[in-house]
Amino acid sequence: MPKKVKVKELVKKLDLEVVCGQDGLDRYITVADISRPGLVMAGFYEYYPKERVQILGMTELTYFKTLSKEEKTRRMQEICHDETPCIFITRKLEAPVELEMIASEKNIPVIRSSYSTTILISRITGFLENKLAPTTTIHGVLVDVNGVGMLITGHSGIGKSETALELVKRGHRLIADDAVEIRQTADNDLYGSAPDLIKHLLEIRGVGIINVMTLFGAGAIRNIKKITLVVKLETWNQEKQYDRLGLDEETTQIIDTKVPLVTIPVRPGRNLAVILEVAAMNYRLKRMGYNAAMQFTNKLTETIADEEDID
Repeated sequence: MPKKVKVKELVKKLDLEVVCGQDGLDRYITVADISRPGLVMAGFYEYYPKERVQILGMTELTYFKTLSKEEKTRRMQEICHDETPCIFITRKLEAPVELEMIASEKNIPVIRSSYSTTILISRITGFLENKLAPTTTIHGVLVDVNGVGMLITGHSGIGKSETALELVKRGHRLIADDAVEIRQTADNDLYGSAPDLIKHLLEIRGVGIINVMTLFGAGAIRNIKKITLVVKLETWNQEKQYDRLGLDEETTQIIDTKVPLVTIPVRPGRNLAVILEVAAMNYRLKRMGYNAAMQFTNKLTETIADEEDID
């Protein structure tokens, strides 16, 4: 179901003045894109993104003053479309009489801001992209390990929370346990956080629910983190061939974004916290251009070639 935001949420967030059209504050904004209808002001109606938030700045309003009364009325009728969620005026400029009259008739909120056009667009876009971004919830644990946002997944009871607890004890930070809310930005980056109800909490079977911030301090938690690596914990399968060199680079898709995936087999005696620490550090090294597995393979190939030359 497409996400949407009420105009009044935006007004409240930015603390703005509603000039007219108060009855339309429950209108929905469905896209994060912003429109400056300068061409519509000039009489070009072929393409008008009427579903977007409209912003009138110094340029548009200065040009508007040069029009005749009939042209002013016609231009504002085109801008105040039934699908238009709201119209912003920047720099605390006066709203044209024609705009107030037509917007009031159609219950389209006209909102005034003291911000410059550039700053207002930036703030509105940031708010709307956050609210309208695609989201999903995944069963797992999200931790910050050496700066790497690591999403730990696996079936219930595999040891995700216990591993996260050990990582926290080793100086890393917890973002979310059990349910991770993931938001995808316009740049296809993924950010994870915890639902408010379980924020900072960790469930350990046999112990119960613990508050990580209370036990380990504020430095042991984070509210949000970019997800850059997914670690899948699975029960050790003797018949399965696991990657022993690290040459195979798997990925998994979350919403529309592909994220590197590491599969870790679990069996008694394996120190998962240490393994995940190393996985995070190895991931960072790869992103810095150093691949130990590739370097080993190249050296092995050179050694074999040298021996063949000697023979």
